[in-house]
Amino acid sequence: MIIANGNLNVQIPHVQQKFSTEELNLMSIFDTKDRETLRNDLVTALHDVYEPDMIAVFGSTLEKLDTLTDDEFAEIGFYIADDDLGMEGDALGE
Repeated sequence: MIIANGNLNVQIPHVQQKFSTEELNLMSIFDTKDRETLRNDLVTALHDVYEPDMIAVFGSTLEKLDTLTDDEFAEIGFYIADDDLGMEGDALGE
């Protein structure tokens, strides 16, 4: 999938398309060095989440992470996503 924004063409990895904007944003605020670290951080943080909509986002994110291999996880480019363009700003850590 290619998203065009003026002169900017960005190809989004297939595996990344499995996640919603909310799920990508959620993952981006945690340590994304590897899938297991991210999963553990999400499970730990979930204990302090009381908003039903956020509990649902955590749950769907964890379910999708559990279906990925480590290689698939490594393909995801983590950044704060925007509903309109599919991405906003620079990739985190760059």
